[in-house]
Amino acid sequence: MVVASCAVAGVFALAADDEPATDGEFVLDQPGVYQEPVDTAELHGMALPDVVLHDADGVARSISSFEGRPLVVNLWYSACAPCARELIDFAEVSAEVAGEVQFVGIDPQDDATSMREFADARGVTYPLLLDTELRFVSEVPIAAYPTTLFVSSDGVIVHQTNAIDADELRATIEEVF
Repeated sequence: MVVASCAVAGVFALAADDEPATDGEFVLDQPGVYQEPVDTAELHGMALPDVVLHDADGVARSISSFEGRPLVVNLWYSACAPCARELIDFAEVSAEVAGEVQFVGIDPQDDATSMREFADARGVTYPLLLDTELRFVSEVPIAAYPTTLFVSSDGVIVHQTNAIDADELRATIEEVF
Protein backbone atom coordinates (compact mmCIF):
# COMPACT_ATOMS: atom_id res chain seq x y z
CA MET A 1 0.00 0.00 0.00
CA VAL A 2 1.34 3.40 -0.89
CA VAL A 3 0.57 6.19 1.52
CA ALA A 4 1.13 9.81 0.66
CA SER A 5 0.82 12.56 3.19
CA CYS A 6 0.86 16.30 2.98
CA ALA A 7 0.43 19.11 5.46
CA VAL A 8 -1.76 22.04 4.52
CA ALA A 9 -2.43 24.73 7.11
CA GLY A 10 -1.56 22.38 9.93
CA VAL A 11 -4.08 19.69 8.94
CA PHE A 12 -2.73 16.29 7.91
CA ALA A 13 -4.44 14.38 5.10
CA LEU A 14 -3.88 10.79 3.95
CA ALA A 15 -4.63 9.04 0.71
CA ALA A 16 -4.08 5.37 -0.13
CA ASP A 17 -4.12 3.46 -3.43
CA ASP A 18 -6.31 0.63 -2.20
CA GLU A 19 -8.72 2.60 -0.03
CA PRO A 20 -11.82 4.40 -1.27
CA ALA A 21 -11.45 8.14 -1.61
CA THR A 22 -13.07 10.23 1.09
CA ASP A 23 -13.95 13.87 1.16
CA GLY A 24 -13.03 14.11 4.85
CA GLU A 25 -9.72 15.01 6.36
CA PHE A 26 -7.76 13.10 8.96
CA VAL A 27 -6.22 14.67 12.03
CA LEU A 28 -2.88 13.61 13.47
CA ASP A 29 -3.62 12.26 16.95
CA GLN A 30 -0.28 10.64 17.76
CA PRO A 31 2.64 9.88 15.47
CA GLY A 32 1.43 7.14 13.15
CA VAL A 33 -2.10 7.09 14.57
CA TYR A 34 -4.79 8.94 12.65
CA GLN A 35 -8.41 9.60 13.49
CA GLU A 36 -11.18 11.31 11.62
CA PRO A 37 -12.08 14.77 12.91
CA VAL A 38 -14.94 14.96 15.36
CA ASP A 39 -18.05 17.00 14.80
CA THR A 40 -17.72 19.19 17.86
CA ALA A 41 -21.49 19.59 18.01
CA GLU A 42 -21.46 16.01 19.31
CA LEU A 43 -19.81 17.22 22.51
CA HIS A 44 -22.86 19.26 23.54
CA GLY A 45 -24.78 17.26 26.13
CA MET A 46 -21.92 14.84 26.76
CA ALA A 47 -21.07 14.08 30.38
CA LEU A 48 -17.58 15.17 31.34
CA PRO A 49 -15.58 11.98 31.88
CA ASP A 50 -14.49 11.31 35.44
CA VAL A 51 -10.82 10.57 34.91
CA VAL A 52 -8.01 11.05 37.40
CA LEU A 53 -5.16 13.33 36.33
CA HIS A 54 -2.20 14.75 38.25
CA ASP A 55 -1.26 18.32 39.00
CA ALA A 56 2.30 19.67 38.72
CA ASP A 57 3.08 18.41 42.24
CA GLY A 58 1.96 14.88 41.36
CA VAL A 59 -1.27 15.08 43.37
CA ALA A 60 -4.07 13.01 41.82
CA ARG A 61 -7.25 14.98 41.04
CA SER A 62 -10.50 13.51 39.80
CA ILE A 63 -12.30 15.65 37.22
CA SER A 64 -15.51 15.12 39.21
CA SER A 65 -13.91 16.95 42.16
CA PHE A 66 -14.50 20.18 40.21
CA GLU A 67 -18.26 19.62 39.80
CA GLY A 68 -20.76 21.57 41.86
CA ARG A 69 -20.43 24.89 40.07
CA PRO A 70 -19.98 25.85 36.42
CA LEU A 71 -16.65 24.74 35.02
CA VAL A 72 -14.43 26.04 32.21
CA VAL A 73 -11.97 23.35 31.06
CA ASN A 74 -9.20 24.65 28.82
CA LEU A 75 -7.02 22.15 26.95
CA TRP A 76 -3.67 23.61 25.94
CA TYR A 77 0.08 23.00 25.74
CA SER A 78 3.13 25.26 25.68
CA ALA A 79 4.14 24.88 22.00
CA CYS A 80 0.68 26.01 20.87
CA ALA A 81 0.83 29.70 19.88
CA PRO A 82 -2.94 30.35 20.22
CA CYS A 83 -2.81 28.65 23.63
CA ALA A 84 -0.10 31.07 24.77
CA ARG A 85 -2.19 34.08 23.71
CA GLU A 86 -5.41 32.93 25.32
CA LEU A 87 -3.93 31.81 28.67
CA ILE A 88 -3.37 35.46 29.61
CA ASP A 89 -7.07 36.13 28.99
CA PHE A 90 -8.08 32.99 30.88
CA ALA A 91 -6.03 34.11 33.88
CA GLU A 92 -7.75 37.51 33.82
CA VAL A 93 -11.31 36.20 33.45
CA SER A 94 -10.87 33.38 35.96
CA ALA A 95 -9.83 35.96 38.57
CA GLU A 96 -12.94 38.03 37.77
CA VAL A 97 -15.36 35.11 38.22
CA ALA A 98 -13.56 33.33 41.06
CA GLY A 99 -16.08 31.75 43.40
CA GLU A 100 -18.75 31.62 40.69
CA VAL A 101 -17.07 29.64 37.90
CA GLN A 102 -14.25 27.14 38.35
CA PHE A 103 -11.47 27.09 35.74
CA VAL A 104 -9.13 24.14 35.17
CA GLY A 105 -6.41 23.71 32.58
CA ILE A 106 -5.47 20.34 31.07
CA ASP A 107 -2.11 19.92 29.34
CA PRO A 108 -1.63 16.71 27.31
CA GLN A 109 1.94 17.37 26.16
CA ASP A 110 4.25 19.09 28.63
CA ASP A 111 6.02 17.86 31.73
CA ALA A 112 5.07 19.32 35.11
CA THR A 113 7.85 21.93 35.20
CA SER A 114 7.19 23.19 31.67
CA MET A 115 3.45 23.35 32.28
CA ARG A 116 3.83 25.30 35.51
CA GLU A 117 6.45 27.74 34.17
CA PHE A 118 4.44 28.42 31.00
CA ALA A 119 1.19 29.02 32.92
CA ASP A 120 2.86 31.02 35.71
CA ALA A 121 4.41 33.37 33.14
CA ARG A 122 0.88 34.16 31.93
CA GLY A 123 -0.63 34.70 35.40
CA VAL A 124 -2.61 31.46 35.61
CA THR A 125 -3.55 30.59 39.21
CA TYR A 126 -6.36 28.08 38.65
CA PRO A 127 -5.73 24.30 38.87
CA LEU A 128 -3.62 22.75 36.11
CA LEU A 129 -3.60 19.05 35.33
CA LEU A 130 -1.31 16.90 33.20
CA ASP A 131 -2.83 14.44 30.74
CA THR A 132 0.35 12.98 29.24
CA GLU A 133 -1.25 9.52 29.23
CA LEU A 134 -4.18 10.99 27.26
CA ARG A 135 -6.83 9.74 29.67
CA PHE A 136 -9.04 12.81 29.31
CA VAL A 137 -8.51 13.46 25.61
CA SER A 138 -9.23 9.84 24.74
CA GLU A 139 -12.64 10.20 26.41
CA VAL A 140 -13.47 13.66 25.01
CA PRO A 141 -12.58 13.78 21.33
CA ILE A 142 -10.55 16.94 20.82
CA ALA A 143 -9.82 17.92 17.21
CA ALA A 144 -7.62 20.98 17.81
CA TYR A 145 -5.80 23.00 20.47
CA PRO A 146 -6.67 25.09 22.26
CA THR A 147 -10.11 23.73 23.05
CA THR A 148 -12.33 25.04 25.81
CA LEU A 149 -15.26 23.16 27.26
CA PHE A 150 -17.98 24.90 29.24
CA VAL A 151 -19.49 22.44 31.69
CA SER A 152 -22.65 22.79 33.78
CA SER A 153 -22.46 22.39 37.55
CA ASP A 154 -23.76 18.81 37.17
CA GLY A 155 -20.93 17.83 34.79
CA VAL A 156 -22.52 18.13 31.34
CA ILE A 157 -20.73 19.87 28.45
CA VAL A 158 -22.95 22.76 27.37
CA HIS A 159 -20.61 24.50 24.93
CA GLN A 160 -17.25 24.02 23.22
CA THR A 161 -14.95 26.41 21.40
CA ASN A 162 -11.42 26.71 20.13
CA ALA A 163 -9.24 29.85 20.54
CA ILE A 164 -11.14 32.56 22.38
CA ASP A 165 -10.24 36.00 23.76
CA ALA A 166 -11.21 37.58 27.08
CA ASP A 167 -14.32 39.36 25.78
CA GLU A 168 -15.59 36.22 24.02
CA LEU A 169 -14.84 34.19 27.15
CA ARG A 170 -16.83 36.59 29.35
CA ALA A 171 -19.74 36.62 26.89
CA THR A 172 -19.80 32.82 26.63
CA ILE A 173 -19.75 32.42 30.41
CA GLU A 174 -22.64 34.88 30.68
CA GLU A 175 -24.56 33.10 27.93
CA VAL A 176 -24.14 29.46 28.91
CA PHE A 177 -24.10 29.71 32.72
